[in-house]
Amino acid sequence: MGSEQEIYAAIKKALSEAPPRAKLAEMHLQLIKYADQLKHLPRDEICDGIGINQSFRTVVAKMFKIVDRLKAAGLDTRKI
Repeated sequence: MGSEQEIYAAIKKALSEAPPRAKLAEMHLQLIKYADQLKHLPRDEICDGIGINQSFRTVVAKMFKIVDRLKAAGLDTRKI
């Protein structure tokens, strides 16, 4: 995908379309999907970019930490 702004827009769209009880799971998936494009950014900037509370910085960091292991196990993030 393209620019950070396009990625943020795609994540916001996915979150807005997720069922109410699935929004956190969707956020996890979206962070894994776009981890390679976003992991160089500060966590607070990512939270601001996708419009979530700064308290989710830890969630962002966790998803970025596990993505390499998931990909090593065969996950193709393009299919998320």
